[in-house]
Amino acid sequence: MPEYIRHPLIKANTVEQRLYQLDLAGKALDTSTLVVLPTGLGKTVISLLVMASRLEKYGGKVMVLSPTKPLVEQHASFFKNVFKLPEEEILTFTGSVDPAKRADMWKKGKVIISTPQVIENDILTKRISLDDVTHITFDESHRAVGNYAYTYIAEKYFETAKNPLCLGITASPGSSDEKIAEVCQSLHIESVAVKTESDKDVVPYIHKKEIEWERINLPAGMKEIKDLLDKVLEDRFKKLTELGYPIYNQKYVSKKDLLSLQTKLQGELRGLPEASVYGAISILAEIMKVNHAVEIVETQGLESLRMYMERLDNEAYSKSGSKASKRLAEDLYIRQVARRVKDCDLEHPKLEHVKKIVHEELEGKPHSRVIVFANYRDTAEMITNALSEIEGVRPVRFVGQASKYKDKGLTQKQQVEIIEQFKAGDYNVLVATSVAEEGLDIPSTNLVLFYEPIPSEIRSIQRKGRTGRKHEGRVVVLVTKGTRDEAYYWSSLSREKKMQSNMKELQAAMPARKNSSITEDFTTDIPDEQKTLFEYDDENKNIKIVVDQREIRSSVARNLDRKGVEIIVKTLEVGDYILSDRIAVERKESQDFVSSMIDKKLFEQIANLSRAYEKPILIIEGESLFNCRGMNPNAIHGSLTSISLDFGVSLFYTRDAEDTAALLSQIAKREQVDEKREVNMHGKKSAPMLPQQQEYVISSIPDIGPKAARSLLEHFGSVEDVMKADYEELIKVDNIGPKTAARIREIAGSEYKR
Repeated sequence: MPEYIRHPLIKANTVEQRLYQLDLAGKALDTSTLVVLPTGLGKTVISLLVMASRLEKYGGKVMVLSPTKPLVEQHASFFKNVFKLPEEEILTFTGSVDPAKRADMWKKGKVIISTPQVIENDILTKRISLDDVTHITFDESHRAVGNYAYTYIAEKYFETAKNPLCLGITASPGSSDEKIAEVCQSLHIESVAVKTESDKDVVPYIHKKEIEWERINLPAGMKEIKDLLDKVLEDRFKKLTELGYPIYNQKYVSKKDLLSLQTKLQGELRGLPEASVYGAISILAEIMKVNHAVEIVETQGLESLRMYMERLDNEAYSKSGSKASKRLAEDLYIRQVARRVKDCDLEHPKLEHVKKIVHEELEGKPHSRVIVFANYRDTAEMITNALSEIEGVRPVRFVGQASKYKDKGLTQKQQVEIIEQFKAGDYNVLVATSVAEEGLDIPSTNLVLFYEPIPSEIRSIQRKGRTGRKHEGRVVVLVTKGTRDEAYYWSSLSREKKMQSNMKELQAAMPARKNSSITEDFTTDIPDEQKTLFEYDDENKNIKIVVDQREIRSSVARNLDRKGVEIIVKTLEVGDYILSDRIAVERKESQDFVSSMIDKKLFEQIANLSRAYEKPILIIEGESLFNCRGMNPNAIHGSLTSISLDFGVSLFYTRDAEDTAALLSQIAKREQVDEKREVNMHGKKSAPMLPQQQEYVISSIPDIGPKAARSLLEHFGSVEDVMKADYEELIKVDNIGPKTAARIREIAGSEYKR
């Protein structure tokens, strides 16, 4: 008979007593701790023990942060079942809960389970304060790097809480010392506690997990398609070399190498770059697309390649298609690939292996559950379709929320429903992408099948952890010989070993601390061997900036708060930031700037800004403006010129969100402190005047910007006369060349056909 945890705040006979969990919880109560524990061994129970102890000793609130809504709901269900607290004191915060309601709920809650983005927003908008929070658990804490919300919340927590303590829990913190150190620094971690499947107090709870590697040959027909793609790569590498950007390890070039060169080229776009830089960027875009196609042939299959080629073709002939995609669509070898893929009835032999392995598993054990992991959605769809043809196999595709061309994602509600149906046996095979790797309450499975190896040790560990939880499990990984599958296989193994070694070293290097008396709080009869900043920028403390509600999703607001600026969140009709009664700012990331040029929204926003404020500002953030969506640099320069000269808007360029925040706070300080100006929200969208409506109609014709539209209207006098003008009349107008004149005549004079 198992022993159960006994504590005033935990319901009797609900949580099994495990010594390794008590040991880890004791360490986590002594100081802020990163706990690394294999998947399926009850990291949430450790969080429960620490929260119960902190609530009993210090009161206040405790909080659990988890990356996704399904995870939040899963944790909330567990805590409501085991905490001896009124249910109205155990609260779930997600984006679907009204912000005003969250502020009211916060006052009454004792245990808060939330997504980090919601808590970050509520801190920024001052709906909540963390001063009386006595503990925070950061679930899947390996995410606490870069600009992820965990980092900001931890900063504010240790800055404002009267008695802070945090716990980071993860199965896989990463293999590099730098990654682990960044997680610890972000969460103010002072101690690391690691348990592995070989530790003596963990061994009784470990079930056998067999790991098999099946090596597969690539068929001759698929090698021929790969050879055609390699010829395209060879040609593009040669052109890149001619432009002065050689890649020396062409046969073994990695995605990381290509991205590194892309970053270098984007850096060279500043100032007055040579034409070769633009050419190199465009050719590199082709290489990245073809390199991805090669990976699909080697590791996925022809059905996935067929879908990818179809998307490339759609991109090439769409209105916003890049020059790179257009050139590829016209390439002789690419056309041969498309034709062969279309005519070939061959498929990657991996698919037959999947069908055989899954069928044998379910035939021998009809009540089994199986997860098949695939890196790409197209492959997941192909596998699902193939498995559905086998009697007794009931597969379902399980993907993320994002949708793209001919590929609709699943909402979180749909994801939860599918998992419940998988538990109930309505489906017995889950064909999943990375969305099923992390944390979701997917039942223990008999078999986990990798369609391909993955180089990430974090993701590999998460996938393997989906079996061997409550009974023996089996992991099978399919590897195509002589391809990047093998490289990923060795990379993953090496990184997993390195991670285990690093964690042990880090744990040993941390200062020894006396364990908390948690074992006395929760248990009796335990063997003796088990009882073992941030600063504001003061000069900004009186500065206020009004921030549009939608901008909270960027990290600019977070960086403003770090600088001590008082943020006032409002829904703004005009602009993103208001710095004084005369200055409002529109912020656009490079990609967003180009997209708004294409969909014609840019000049409407700029016009509203310039009409509403005396000194309007546009900030363009990021260093890749001239490398977005294959946009002609002359078109971008033309738009920037019009914004500055025609609309009188000041242009500023920033590297990133932190740089933007520094610029905003500096301008706001100058206005509010030096010039003694008030922050005044008075901008509203103006109804366009007749001339602006006329300009809008003409500028909706491709290749015609605001300046050319005004030239046409000034020359002909009306929209009607512009449309009636013939080719010879049109080319006499300033800013109208032969190509534009021909386009106007084509649109105005062609018969309408649906």
